[in-house]
Amino acid sequence: SVVAQETKDYKQDRTEWEKKIKDELKLTPEQTQKYDALNSEYNPKFDAIMNDASLSKDAQKEKKMALKKEKEAKMMEFLTPEQQTKYREIVDKKKKEMEKQ
Repeated sequence: SVVAQETKDYKQDRTEWEKKIKDELKLTPEQTQKYDALNSEYNPKFDAIMNDASLSKDAQKEKKMALKKEKEAKMMEFLTPEQQTKYREIVDKKKKEMEKQ
């Protein structure tokens, strides 16, 4: 049940992250729709990687990073330059917080 707990935490973190992005970037209704569509497309892909027991931790991390880059590139297409800058700041801050843990 540790795995179930990790998955639950991971999904809760993801939900909180998605809400934070919407709030802090002040996405328009149209952008929110595109962002939600991106998440609907990519979240199952991330879940599949997380649940793939045949992958080593490193391989999982590598695949997740590649997916994240792909998803972010698509996201940048509908964000304004100001939102892109703000998004990068949020991501950098999150990276620093995670490095401290």
